[in-house]
Amino acid sequence: MNLRFHIDPETGDLHIYRHGVQEQEVEDVMASPAEDVPGRRNSRLAIGQTLGGRYLLVVYVRDPEPDSAFVITAYELSGNALGAFRRRRRRRQR
Repeated sequence: MNLRFHIDPETGDLHIYRHGVQEQEVEDVMASPAEDVPGRRNSRLAIGQTLGGRYLLVVYVRDPEPDSAFVITAYELSGNALGAFRRRRRRRQR
């Protein structure tokens, strides 16, 4: 999948870096998300596990070009959000 990333205007770096996430981790999740649901304002939320084992939520917008997306942000799931995701996964596996 061809991914473009939001650049933080304050730092000039990719916005995901603020959340301790690397491009490869986003690519891992986007290649095979466990969940991909609608977000706000035409965005989508992809949740999945990286090859390193972290669970990430990726906020993105589909590009008009096939198999392409613009990644707005991504961050590691933790606490209640991670627990809720794991419960949803268990319910689906039954």
